Amino acid sequence: MSARTARTRLLAATTVALAALALTACDNGKGVRDEGPSAASNSSSQPTASTADGGTTAKPAGETGGSTATPKSTTTPGTTTAGTSGGSGSAGKNGGGTTTTRNPACNGANTKTTATEVSRPLNHLLLTVTNTGAKNCDLTGYPIARFGEAQSVPPVAESTHPQAVVTLTPGESGYAGVLLSAADGSGSNGYTAKTLVVGFAKGSSATPALPAKGVHVDDKLTVTYWQQSLDDALAY
Repeated sequence: MSARTARTRLLAATTVALAALALTACDNGKGVRDEGPSAASNSSSQPTASTADGGTTAKPAGETGGSTATPKSTTTPGTTTAGTSGGSGSAGKNGGGTTTTRNPACNGANTKTTATEVSRPLNHLLLTVTNTGAKNCDLTGYPIARFGEAQSVPPVAESTHPQAVVTLTPGESGYAGVLLSAADGSGSNGYTAKTLVVGFAKGSSATPALPAKGVHVDDKLTVTYWQQSLDDALAY
């Protein structure tokens, strides 16, 4: 056999072997399979761990750029949060011109009250309250003065409100002025009162004696707040 013939046969045998291998690969019933998208592509299509079944969840309100908003404080129903005051101030008034204080209130039980008609200013009465107790007392508000059978008490002159609470030490006195009637005769409904009852912000009242002839009062009747000074009481 010539060399040419031997090469031809070897080439034919190689071709047959390659064809047999190809047929074997096809005979396994699968052939070339489509493996689908790459692993990276497949993972990007999967729902994230924070996604609920059947949809996605939105970020909580107030969450920006991965930061978490601070939750608002809540108050339990039925409770109230106490407000803070802006510092201590002057004592608050109670009804009837009274003021909250630290000492016991001056009243008819721990003081003596007198009523004196003065020559100046005209038509004025001076009320003097002296602490007869063993402790300090606070003389707050103004005298609730009832002259004779009057059904009402006179108003207070707001301009006479003191800058501080009037505190009386044992034996010390506080004062209030009373405008009995108009000096120019402009008042009306005048009458002569012979009795006087003085009420205090708290506690019992006092019944100071008036002059024997009584005092003339009309609808200009006005009282001042209790004062530490006699001069302040008669300045109105």
